[in-house]
Amino acid sequence: MKDDKLYLRHILECSSKIKEYTHDGREKFLQSGVVQDAVLRNLQIMTESPQHLSAALKERHAEVDWRGLSGFQNILVHDYLGVDLEIVWTLVDEKPSGLVQAARVELASLNQ
Repeated sequence: MKDDKLYLRHILECSSKIKEYTHDGREKFLQSGVVQDAVLRNLQIMTESPQHLSAALKERHAEVDWRGLSGFQNILVHDYLGVDLEIVWTLVDEKPSGLVQAARVELASLNQ
């Protein structure tokens, strides 16, 4: 297993990229296939990374729906034709997820 730090960084990097790609708002996201592809790819990476985190880290963050993230990642990868862009927009437009907050907390702790 690779170091948790690597996957935590991936989560935060993907979150940052998604925020950057969607800064022009919902209409731009819904109209641009390039923006959609970039966001969906980063969501795939962001939801794959937790599968590589240690059990101990996941136990410290019971507030994160680890199983739900895995299910969402499976939809993004295997049921990509069924992805609802309105739902994706709702997810990326909200305040940072529990996953992102947990990644920030853990990285801060590891960097001390």
